[in-house]
Amino acid sequence: MVKNNISEELIIETSASIANKIGLDNLSLKIVAEELNIKSPSLYNHVTSLEEIKRHLMIYGWKQLEEKMLESAVGVAGYEALKNMCNAFYLYATSNKGVFTAMLWYNKYDNDELENATTRLFKMLFKVMRPLNISDDNINHIIRTLRGFLEGYSLLVNNNAFGNPLSVKESFDLSLEIIMNGIKSLEGVK
Repeated sequence: MVKNNISEELIIETSASIANKIGLDNLSLKIVAEELNIKSPSLYNHVTSLEEIKRHLMIYGWKQLEEKMLESAVGVAGYEALKNMCNAFYLYATSNKGVFTAMLWYNKYDNDELENATTRLFKMLFKVMRPLNISDDNINHIIRTLRGFLEGYSLLVNNNAFGNPLSVKESFDLSLEIIMNGIKSLEGVK
């Protein structure tokens, strides 16, 4: 690879690929540099530290997830859009384990860029649920419930924490259906 082609974007994409293969905890500047065919000190021309890369991976992941969830809702509305978005979240989180880990553990609200990485996505969920005749307060509670379920379930899947031989995806689908029915029960409730 020609050294002049190295950019922050390429470093983040390469880091994402590596983190997804070997885990975020195993990511190092040395491994990223080797993958880019450069010396580790050359990375400092583009990033200041491994921590900076991990923060960028968090933002990168939330932006990708937002795009996937938005795509899943195109052409549908209401509960179908909400269910599609939840499935898109699960698929992304379980297919991008290293990036998902960064999304969870580097999601610090210490600046606007980091905060905006997640708030746009949750505002999108709010807009999808708004026409469902559910109070704004209850929509916010539902978003917290969905976030807890989706992040927690995906984290358990990514860490092979389910020992039962039943299909993990079938359990996810059933859980999501139960949540959707619970959401429907809040229609018209103030």
